[in-house]
Amino acid sequence: MNKAEIQIKTILEACDDKKGYAFSVIDISQIASFTDYFIICSVNNERQSEAVAEEVVKRMSNLGIHTMNKEGFNTKRWILLDYGDIIVHVFHKDERKVYKLEQLWADGDEIDIEKYGIENWL
Repeated sequence: MNKAEIQIKTILEACDDKKGYAFSVIDISQIASFTDYFIICSVNNERQSEAVAEEVVKRMSNLGIHTMNKEGFNTKRWILLDYGDIIVHVFHKDERKVYKLEQLWADGDEIDIEKYGIENWL
């Protein structure tokens, strides 16, 4: 596994362990200059969104990788964690339906997360 794949796997496992679901990993490196990947997951409530985001931050820190920017911890409806090459979006399920990032970035390449050992339950 290369560096990006290790980071993606770490992030997905952190989200999965805190019961995030409906994962999307989109490679946008060919259509955007500000990042290479979006990782998107849904949660059922604000408390869970904070728990998922904090677990991602913890596990990435264990790899020696720290966020460049964090947003959304005040409302916990859409938490964004910017790691430079990877941006993580933790959405309350209702917010995800409103913003539809997968549709906005449909020109990107959807990555099959099963190769990371994660089931994508909806």
